[in-house]
Amino acid sequence: MRETSVMSLTKLFKATLSAAAVFAVAGTAMTAQAEEWKFAIEESTGDVQDLYAQKFKELVEEKSGGDVDVTIYTYGQLGTENDITELTASGAIQFSNASPGHLGTFVPEIQVFGVPYLLSQNNEVNKEILSKSPTIYKGLSKDFESKGLKLYTMYPEGEMVWTTKKDVEAPKDLNGVKFRVMTSPILIDSYKAFGADPVALPWGEVYSGLQTSVIDAQVNPIFFIESAKFYEVTDYLVYAGQQQYTTTVVTNDAFYKGLSDERKEMLKDVKSELDDYIFKAQAKLNDEALAKIKKAKPSIKVIKLNAEQRAKFEEASKGIGEKLVQEVGGDTKQVLSDLRKEIAEKEKELGKE
Repeated sequence: MRETSVMSLTKLFKATLSAAAVFAVAGTAMTAQAEEWKFAIEESTGDVQDLYAQKFKELVEEKSGGDVDVTIYTYGQLGTENDITELTASGAIQFSNASPGHLGTFVPEIQVFGVPYLLSQNNEVNKEILSKSPTIYKGLSKDFESKGLKLYTMYPEGEMVWTTKKDVEAPKDLNGVKFRVMTSPILIDSYKAFGADPVALPWGEVYSGLQTSVIDAQVNPIFFIESAKFYEVTDYLVYAGQQQYTTTVVTNDAFYKGLSDERKEMLKDVKSELDDYIFKAQAKLNDEALAKIKKAKPSIKVIKLNAEQRAKFEEASKGIGEKLVQEVGGDTKQVLSDLRKEIAEKEKELGKE
């Protein structure tokens, strides 16, 4: 997904939002106003996170009887991904999306979701794990709280799909392939293990990089590939099953603890409804995006690796999880072990694919 400038605008936003709060308090003295909850997302209008935020807004405003007004800030309006996480931790805003790629700066243990082939090939299993896992919602909670955050939910945005200029069905096919990845150590290590030459190219240079062969391939959910038009400058879409793009929604821990029991129960109900909604909505959005790509470029070749082919990539990258445990420490080993057990148990119930 996107990466942005490391220049933080957090102090400016805090000042601006604090000033807005003063005016809001002054206004309340004259007329009763709805309480405002600010929700910042990492994506643009119409993307998966926006679908979630819009439904969250609808449900919260409805269930609160109009006593809460949710304001949504899309990508870039409040700065970088790191900025909006900092704003949430400081209490300047109440909710934000925080994807594991950059959230690892705040909560290192969350990087386990970058381990190749951790999640299931059965998305019903992934839905159950991401929405209900004790490891996620109990085991990781204290790690979030220590940073001033509360983990509200976690959900998938779709499989991370490779766009390439050649057929890729085994690790040997990636030898010498310049593969654009985000500047995440676990992703760089993973793609080296897959056989590729990972390149940490800024998001804004990916399209031109593919066009001019500065890079040969990149990875993103299909909805993002369609909106960014990466398919125009590549020839293959490869579903290797190595990773789901996941995101979290976090809230300010002190804000949440200060809510009434009634408000907390409302948020619990909203989460439950949204777990079902977003799972279906993101799948529909990605299916529609793939159809648009095929229509726009009939020559595009779609490859879905089978279990035997996936096993070769999984074997090549099997040491990544253990390397992460050594580098991050803390609760990472326990979190990774517990997640693997939970996923295996759920696959026994629902199937592996």
